[in-house]
Amino acid sequence: MKKFIGLLILTILVIITMVGCASNTTMGTGKEIAFADAGWDSNKFHNAVAGIIAEKVYGYKWREIPGSTTVLHEGLLKGEVDIHMEVWTDNLATYEQDLAEGKVKELSINFDDDYQGLYVPRYVIEGDSERGIKALAPDLKYVWDLKDYPDIFPDDENKGMGRIYGAIPGWEVDEIIHNKYINYGLDENFIYFRPGSDAALSAALTSAYDKGEPIVTYYWEPTWLMGKYDFVLLEDEPYDESTYKEGKTQLPAVTVTIAMSNEFYDSNEEIVDFLSNYKTSSKMTSEALAYMQDTNADYIETAEWFLKEYDYLLDEWLNEENAKTMRDYLN
Repeated sequence: MKKFIGLLILTILVIITMVGCASNTTMGTGKEIAFADAGWDSNKFHNAVAGIIAEKVYGYKWREIPGSTTVLHEGLLKGEVDIHMEVWTDNLATYEQDLAEGKVKELSINFDDDYQGLYVPRYVIEGDSERGIKALAPDLKYVWDLKDYPDIFPDDENKGMGRIYGAIPGWEVDEIIHNKYINYGLDENFIYFRPGSDAALSAALTSAYDKGEPIVTYYWEPTWLMGKYDFVLLEDEPYDESTYKEGKTQLPAVTVTIAMSNEFYDSNEEIVDFLSNYKTSSKMTSEALAYMQDTNADYIETAEWFLKEYDYLLDEWLNEENAKTMRDYLN
């Protein structure tokens, strides 16, 4: 009899413990999310932000599936990938058609301010009193204004000529920027210099900025470099789809969306609701990548820093109870 009572008490305690665990929103649900990992840092960062919220608030496990943009999109269509946090829609020829035909679900726009073009450090235009840097080109505003400042951006190998750092050979945008260089007559007093790699380009920008030297260069957002340093995008003619590749207007910003497979969409309403509210910006993303670069933090640590730094996003993305759950975890 004593053994029976003991076993009964033990059974009751186990059941109570299991019920208590099940009521905790941070415990596992047995569900898992497969995020698309296209290989670049901002994609991995957004996976981490969404992943830890899915884990800590809703109890999901999560993992990443690496692949190219087209392969991962095909994975979404087949249900092999659940969520893509960064679909660069202009890079997928079939994206709009797939949406229209109901082959995939678009939940929200993650960001759409991902600019690219010719940049100069802000101190070139405005100076920097803290660093003792005087404004060298206070009237520099438009790309074509560069014609007046070749001496500000001298080429090391061609006396009397300025230097524009272009894009990487083989990139489509390199041809566009070079067309712009020709279109605005910058070839008259500037050399168009092509770095051998994106690492070489970022090294040139970093070196010039750290020394307080002027530089004019092609670059893009979001990146850690644009998050860490204060660069100004030179203005251009308004974007025109029919002529921008000829270098006659500004380049377009790409709409970067969050997409989900139909299979996952139909059976995970809470994640659908959360990610339907998810929106950031290229500027925020660049700042997060800069934090990761400066601190050697991993993607999870960077995501946690980001959610503390931009605490108000939790109220925009989650209901009051779930926002509190996430804050309790972060604090």
